[in-house]
This record gives sequence, structure tokens and C-alpha cells, in this order.
Amino acid sequence: MTRPLSARRAPFTTRAVAAVTGIAVGLVLVFAATPATAAGPDTGFDQPYAGTPAFEKWAPTAAPSRQQVNRPLGQAQADQIARKLGLDKKRVFTEKQYVEFITGGGIGGDPHWAKLIDESVRIFTNTTGNPLLSKVDGVWTPTVLGSYGLFVNEDGMLMSLANDAAPTKQVNPVLEPVTGYLATWCRHNGCEDSLAMIYEDSAYPGELIAGLLSQQTSAPVQLVPNDKRGRQATVGMSMAPSIWIVNFILVYVLNPAVAAKMPAWWTPIPQDVVQALEATAGDPNPGQVPYADYAASFSR
Repeated sequence: MTRPLSARRAPFTTRAVAAVTGIAVGLVLVFAATPATAAGPDTGFDQPYAGTPAFEKWAPTAAPSRQQVNRPLGQAQADQIARKLGLDKKRVFTEKQYVEFITGGGIGGDPHWAKLIDESVRIFTNTTGNPLLSKVDGVWTPTVLGSYGLFVNEDGMLMSLANDAAPTKQVNPVLEPVTGYLATWCRHNGCEDSLAMIYEDSAYPGELIAGLLSQQTSAPVQLVPNDKRGRQATVGMSMAPSIWIVNFILVYVLNPAVAAKMPAWWTPIPQDVVQALEATAGDPNPGQVPYADYAASFSR
């Protein structure tokens, strides 16, 4: 059964778009005026990667041990983070809505967008127990690289989740506040309240703008620097606080149990892999290298 809109709330309309636009203008000015060395609560990430300081502390921090790399959040931690980011578990998609949305069902369902959404969710949750299968040297191979902010596509190419060729980047038009597939589908399938929670009540609008600026800053390879207490590291874009929070909010609203599989910690990309990815900046397909050439680097 779908949940009705709260009596105190008008249906999701262009009001949310105006709010997002206003936040966008303000945050662009804030981030533009922020010194490059400014960070939030000692995470080592600069602006715009760090996003809103009040929410930055709820994003993953560096894994304290090898055993924590690629470990998922777990449901208790996911629920706590969701509350801190302004989400109400009672207002997320129902199980039926979630299944229909990622399979192209429901009223106005679109198999093309649904496939991209489903692929993206699986990539966002590429943690222990949820490997991706890719053809590496012609052999179907499981890979788990969530904490690095990288993934391996089905053709065996290693890249950041924000790479232009990644489903997780190509899915962005789905999120247009009024005309995107998410908004349109929700209006037709009884989940406008979930949509309103994302755009009006959560940390999403501010983090979205920071995330967009982050992707512009790191184009085309989409790697993010981290410098905490003089220790320099590099991660894929999806582990930058602003981007991780945006993705977490979206996945949690779709299905809290799935969001619980997102990475709980980030870990540095091996330096030889960083150098290889950065060396592709001028290539026709920048930010991609064969995983087979660097697989051993992730097991050291």
C-alpha cells in the first residue's frame, strides 16, 4: 500500500525546484569563496568535495585497518546516518514501488532508465558480499572496490564511478527535479512524499551542488585528493563526502536495506593505479585502464 502525502504538505511541484535553485546560487558563491585548503571536521577533504560541514561527518572516513576495506555500513549505521541527513524511514519507497521502479514497471515505467538505475545501485553497493562480475582477460571475474571509489565495468575496464562512461554518471538525467524520470515516475506511482523528502527535507540539495562542482573540478578522470595530517591519498569521486551523501540519500529512499550495503569506509587507491588513470586524461576515453593490468595492486 502506498502512503498518502502528509496533510501539511502540498504535492511536490516547482516549489522544490525554486528551493534547489536558491541553494545552488548560494552554495556556488560559498564554495567559490572557500579557500582551497579549508576542510570540514578534519576529514582531509577540501571544498567542494567536502560539501556541507554539518553533514560531512556522516560520510565515510578512512578505513582504520585492511579488514574494514570494502565493508558495508550495516542497517543500524545506515538508519542512523539517514536520520542525521533528514530522512524518515516511514517515507521511503515501499518494497513494491522499489521493485517496479528498478525494473521499469509501474505507470510510465521506462526499461532504459530502470536498467541504468539498477546497474547504478549495484555499483554503489559494490562491497563485501556484493561483487560485480566483469570480463577480465576473457574470464568472468568478481570484483569488490567500493571503498576505493572505483569499479570495473563488464568489459573489464577500471574507472571512477563518476566517469562519463559509467552507468552511475549516465543516470544523472533521472534526477532532474520536475522533468526527470524519478520525479515523473513518483508522481504517477504514489510516492510524491518520498520525492519531497529528498528535495525539500534532506541534506540532498546542498550536497548535490557541492557534488556537481566536485565533478567539474576533477574532470575528466574524476579522482579526489585527500590530505589529512600530511598524509596524501586519492580516492574515486564516489567516496568524496558530498557525492557519497547524495548517493546514500537516493539509495536509502529507494530501499534502506540496499543502502545498508554501501561502503562504510574509504581507502586510498594504490599509487600506481592513480598514476595510470591520470595518464589517460588526454585519451579518447579518459579515466579508464584495464583492470587486468592493475588487479594485483589492490591485493597488496
